[in-house]
Amino acid sequence: MEIYKSRVAQFSQVASTLTKKYNSISISRLLAMVLFFVSIYYYLKTNALLYSLAAVFFLVLFIILMRLHTSINTKRKINKALIDINTNEIDYLEGKAIPFENGIEFNDFHHPYAYDLDVFGAHSLFQNLNRTATYIGKKTFAKRLLSIAPNTEIEQNQEAVRELSAKIEWRQEFLAVAKVGEDTATSYQNLMRWTTFNSTPLSRITVLISYLSPLLFITFLILYAVTSKLIFASILGYVFIFNLMVLGRFVKRILAEVATSTNIDITIHQYSLLLEKIEKEPFTSQKLIQLQQQLKIENGNASAHLKKLSELFSNMDSIGNFVTATVFNGTFLFNLHVFKALLKWKNNNGTALEQWLNVIGEMEMLNSLANFGYNNPDFVYPSLNTKYEVDFKGLSHPLLNKKTRIGNDVCFYPQSFMILTGSNMSGKSTFLRSLGINMVLAGIGSPVCALQANIHPLPVLVSMRLSDSLADSESYFFAEIKRLKQIMDELHHTPAFILLDEILRGTNSDDKRNGTIEVVKKVIAKNAIGAIATHDIEVCLTTNEYPETLVNKCFEVEIVNDELHFDYKLRDGICKNKSATFLMKKMGVI
Repeated sequence: MEIYKSRVAQFSQVASTLTKKYNSISISRLLAMVLFFVSIYYYLKTNALLYSLAAVFFLVLFIILMRLHTSINTKRKINKALIDINTNEIDYLEGKAIPFENGIEFNDFHHPYAYDLDVFGAHSLFQNLNRTATYIGKKTFAKRLLSIAPNTEIEQNQEAVRELSAKIEWRQEFLAVAKVGEDTATSYQNLMRWTTFNSTPLSRITVLISYLSPLLFITFLILYAVTSKLIFASILGYVFIFNLMVLGRFVKRILAEVATSTNIDITIHQYSLLLEKIEKEPFTSQKLIQLQQQLKIENGNASAHLKKLSELFSNMDSIGNFVTATVFNGTFLFNLHVFKALLKWKNNNGTALEQWLNVIGEMEMLNSLANFGYNNPDFVYPSLNTKYEVDFKGLSHPLLNKKTRIGNDVCFYPQSFMILTGSNMSGKSTFLRSLGINMVLAGIGSPVCALQANIHPLPVLVSMRLSDSLADSESYFFAEIKRLKQIMDELHHTPAFILLDEILRGTNSDDKRNGTIEVVKKVIAKNAIGAIATHDIEVCLTTNEYPETLVNKCFEVEIVNDELHFDYKLRDGICKNKSATFLMKKMGVI
């Protein structure tokens, strides 16, 4: 946490310096404009060459100061973003807030584990890990959390996350640039739609006219300036009108092409800056080098092409201003040339644009995991195997308070499936979620909350927390049966890591017991690995039939000084102690 406090102090000092420069340039810019008008006034009054030169000087100075003002303002925004980034980390680590987007829009109640394991939503895994600022970054990170990657990709991600974890300055600068861009789902989707919008190139005749007509205008303008003959002025007027007529034929096409491009030039420019940071950073891990290579093309880097696209969209904004559009197009067919350049850009680079933006998304996903690893240096990167072995030492839930969480050792071999018992509040559900969350993290290349981990990455299938669906006229019990059917169907295709918590709660005791036992038998017959939590001791007796596959584990509770005491330590065997009767007596229920 000290590094974040140090960086807040550092960037606060920079902010003070930048503000002074910003204010000084603002005053200088105003003064330059005042002196420009004063010079014009005295030139008109005296016709002295000195005042005309002074006017030109102050105009040029004003333009330079305008550019400096814009540059300083951009630096101020990035510096403020850096202060916010580090302040957010301090607030998060101190437990004051979780100031990050929670990704609730990505929640899927039908997903095998997203809802059950609290992957999205308030206080979710996504919200705790998310350090993305673009829509494609948020979308990429959410997508990665919903599936398990192949071993090769996991190992590449681990290597990349390790490297990025050490690059705190680069990671935060990348995030700051992304934040300044204020990217949204709408701007991203509009840009993607633009790349697929069917745009027929201009005809050769139109292209020829676009060059000849402005050339004619310049020719007759020079002739009029030299000779002052009205015939040339008259021809100028006709050429001006002709140019507007030519543009009129394409106004609908131009407006259709840029219909949803309001401020999109700013978003594209920020994309280009993000790509430029990726292109220029020296990376050593294979995954990051591969991402860089995706940005290299024959005629330059992706960032340069995006800067060009940003300029084109910015220039096209002039068509919305009647006076500017009339002057620029009547003289030089300005917007027609910009339109032609946009079509050319799209034909040359349109198909690659989505890939370039996906690189940004992938980098933001890796940066989020790297930040997670940086904040938790005691977490480990799992070693991988292909023997269906899953083994954790000191396993706990990564979102629990590190000062109070309890770690447990768990091994799913030689027995591959665990029947877990324990009284309410003893830690069964938290333990199951710890298993699930860490399997998900391990499956995307993230460090996990354990002292040591060796896993075979497997699809994670969970039935822990379902709900009635009034919209679908579906009871809790039927929803649970559907989830169990979904799990069984998945197991037909491939072995998986299964977590079941007190299933079949919507039926009578005998039916629940018999159904649970049959579910256990079926999942182990399909080579599933995992655990089921139950209160039914008879379910535990199933281990007698399958001692090579099933094992009993439990969480115990003790009564110390007339109070319940939970140590949250995983033990061998079946739970013996009960807490419900004690609690009801203590609280006067019975």
